[in-house]
Amino acid sequence: MALGELTKQLASQAIGNSVKDLLEPEKATPAHATTDLCGAILAQIQAMQKAVKEDQELVILFRSGPETIRVLEIFVPSQKLFVLTGLDTEKNLTRVIAPVESAQLVCKLLKTAAQPVPVRIVTPRP
Repeated sequence: MALGELTKQLASQAIGNSVKDLLEPEKATPAHATTDLCGAILAQIQAMQKAVKEDQELVILFRSGPETIRVLEIFVPSQKLFVLTGLDTEKNLTRVIAPVESAQLVCKLLKTAAQPVPVRIVTPRP
């Protein structure tokens, strides 16, 4: 088989597979289906926490309506649920149960003169 014929055959197979994926989307594997949203969020938080210097502190805030909570602990009972524990603006112990998809966390690196408080991440054991 000549090189030109081989190239044409490979190209037609590639086009055929692409068309098949478009016509049968349930069989195609979308890129976002393989990513783990919960793991990605936790990895970003842990990466920020590792980058904290001695005079800095990672502050994670969760806001829902008028409530703003400073998150001190993130408990992950499942890949789809966060349980956020922290303090509200009046220093009351507060817990928020939120689906991972809708949890919007604001992460800030702030200068601190006191002992920094690390955010605790608790995941279930496999």
